[in-house]
Amino acid sequence: MKDLFDRIIKDKGPLGKWAEQAEGYFVFPKLEGEISNRMMFNGKKVITWSINDYLGLANHPEVKKVDSEAAAQYGMAYPMGARMMSGHTTFHEQLEKECAEFVDKEAAYLVNFGYQGMVSAIDALVSKNDVIVYDMDTHACIIDGVRLHAGKRFVYKHNDVESLEKNLQRATKMATENDGGILVISEGVFGMRGEQGRLKEIAALKEKYNFRLLVDDAHGFGTLGEGGRGTGFEQGVQDEIDVYFATFAKSMAGIGAFFAGDKDIIQYLQYNMRSQMFAKSLPMPMVKGALKRLDMLRTMPELKDKLWKNVHALQNGLRDAGFDLGTTQTCITPVFLKGEIPEAMAMVHDLRENYGVFCSIVVYPVIPKGLIILRLIPTATHTLDDVKETIAAFSGIREKLEKGIYKRIGATMV
Repeated sequence: MKDLFDRIIKDKGPLGKWAEQAEGYFVFPKLEGEISNRMMFNGKKVITWSINDYLGLANHPEVKKVDSEAAAQYGMAYPMGARMMSGHTTFHEQLEKECAEFVDKEAAYLVNFGYQGMVSAIDALVSKNDVIVYDMDTHACIIDGVRLHAGKRFVYKHNDVESLEKNLQRATKMATENDGGILVISEGVFGMRGEQGRLKEIAALKEKYNFRLLVDDAHGFGTLGEGGRGTGFEQGVQDEIDVYFATFAKSMAGIGAFFAGDKDIIQYLQYNMRSQMFAKSLPMPMVKGALKRLDMLRTMPELKDKLWKNVHALQNGLRDAGFDLGTTQTCITPVFLKGEIPEAMAMVHDLRENYGVFCSIVVYPVIPKGLIILRLIPTATHTLDDVKETIAAFSGIREKLEKGIYKRIGATMV
């Protein structure tokens, strides 16, 4: 018999094997200072394109005032205990009511963390007789939730409605045989490539197939649709989304998330989501802070307008400079380049140290080998000068990449 840790020590995984070279710089980097368009990294001020503070609320003075006042009044402990036992308050109820109204659903349920909540919600919604059909590019929280499912699941090609329908046919047969139901899962906005999920086409299939639709709208909430009410509103199909999910961690620059839908379904989640039944309630400063942020989404449309002004300037400028942004339809701005991991490391080091631009780097195994994505997240706090400097920097690194300079440098880094 082997020691359990033998395998772990010998094989640290596709990303872990780079830990010695990457840790503290390419992974687990330390961005310091006030959350904004420019922050400190490795002793230098850099243009920051890697933080999902879409509407610039993280350091908005009105937000900070409410956060600090709530922390002073309640501390970080109140309420103590899980919601079902001793952690319930009027303000938690108020936040749920306002979230439901904002996304035009009957009821909502507040959860502590989006990732944890999604995993637990999927587990609660389906039984072993039910079938899950999900997009192959969905977020890791959905993948992990699906892994818990004891029944059958089918994955369809990314944003491919024909593939979805083929899998719905298989799922219908399986669910009928087992006296079960079907849950289809998509994202409103796919966080890596910036595409909107094809919710309108998915919803249209309800006329032909009997399924329920769960949508993770983490990146669409606050950025898309009238008043930032999400991708369902953007595509005119919010009524067809049976369980709607959004997080406070992006546009709202906070902690927490919520599910919204018909009252009976939300009540079922309240009484059956194990991650919430046995977890401490969301602390009061987070709840009061979320109420303030939600109010600003409703009453300050200029925040979303400023965001999209920057999005258009960045994306149009990069495309005009000849960069491939794929098929993004949202704020998420992926720049596709060709190269291996050592080249990517050398290129990003140059970008941060010599050009003063900080963005996220995405490589294998998240995307196929030979491909590099530099992922930019524009926000309402960015300026047109930030955009101009970044496009100039990207033009500079592309020239070096094509000349093979990063290939030579990268070979010395690994």
